[in-house]
Amino acid sequence: MSDNTKAKLADFNPNNVGLLNNQIFGLPYSEEQSEVILMPVPWDVTVSYAAGSQHGPKAIREASYQIDLHDPDLEDGWKRGIAMCEISEEWSKRSESLRPKAERYIAFLGDGGDVKTSPEMQTILDEINQAGETIRAWVRQSTGNLLKQKKIVGLVGGDHSTPLGFLDALSELHSDFGILQIDAHCDLRDAYEGFKYSHASIMWNALTLPNISKLVQVGIRDFCKDEADLIEGSKQRVKAFFDSELKEELYQGRSWKAICEEIIGHLPPKVYISFDIDGLDPKLCPNTGTPVPGGLEYEQAVYLIRQVVHSGRTVIGFDLNEVSPGSTDWDANVGARLLYKLCNLTLRSRLRLPKTPL
Repeated sequence: MSDNTKAKLADFNPNNVGLLNNQIFGLPYSEEQSEVILMPVPWDVTVSYAAGSQHGPKAIREASYQIDLHDPDLEDGWKRGIAMCEISEEWSKRSESLRPKAERYIAFLGDGGDVKTSPEMQTILDEINQAGETIRAWVRQSTGNLLKQKKIVGLVGGDHSTPLGFLDALSELHSDFGILQIDAHCDLRDAYEGFKYSHASIMWNALTLPNISKLVQVGIRDFCKDEADLIEGSKQRVKAFFDSELKEELYQGRSWKAICEEIIGHLPPKVYISFDIDGLDPKLCPNTGTPVPGGLEYEQAVYLIRQVVHSGRTVIGFDLNEVSPGSTDWDANVGARLLYKLCNLTLRSRLRLPKTPL
């Protein structure tokens, strides 16, 4: 560590305002000095309703400077270092160039068009699917390199298609792990709208990886019959906790603690957390691409993740997706706070600290 870096760290006061010339959350650490590395993926080509999540990583980073670093879940956790990689201008520009084509293609389908009869639409579909393959490989290589450096990695989307390459990289290191998915949607559609790497197909694609032994979905409230049939026929590889059923249990007096214990009981010892922000009540994320009434409160979601950690399970990685800034800072503010919690709770799961009252 250079003398300049040592001096910077010595002078850093976590109680002061976040310094805009520092890293995410106003922290003074470089990527090399940080245990947690956040990988931004500015990509939202295939979103089927409202675009904007490709700007999520930048908006979250800008909102992060307002967050107080004190977190009872991990005292002085910030000292272990959190840094965000540079946001790729190349992928951001490519997303922006392909999105209008995707919109034309989606509108064509909505008008009853058949891709088989339109060479132009088939060309667009092929181009977008090839781009999806390329970004999957880029994410796999980028996150894989970070994992080889023994970093804890979190991916920040972008739409929910973006973590697939990260799951590929984790599958190369872990022979058996589960996914805890917090989401309004199942995302179990096979190549939704013809897009092989659709945001609505991320968990379908994830289940092609044999090392993922369990998918536990929480907050689901918008899904199709094919997805319901897939869950039913999965022989418990997929377990869905539908929002309406969760709410009914709460209304009838069952505690959230007991429900969380049941959810966690379906997870193996190693857990990957995939958090689509639309899993929250849309008052917390009104500009997300596909908002759905209902969902979890912020503290409900944090409590669930905290209990995963307190259960002794290890969080091997996480993603946060579908944060779309809109015209205000609200979505990014919520996203930044959720991201900080994910970082600290993931760190805590690695440190094997005893459960402490909060």
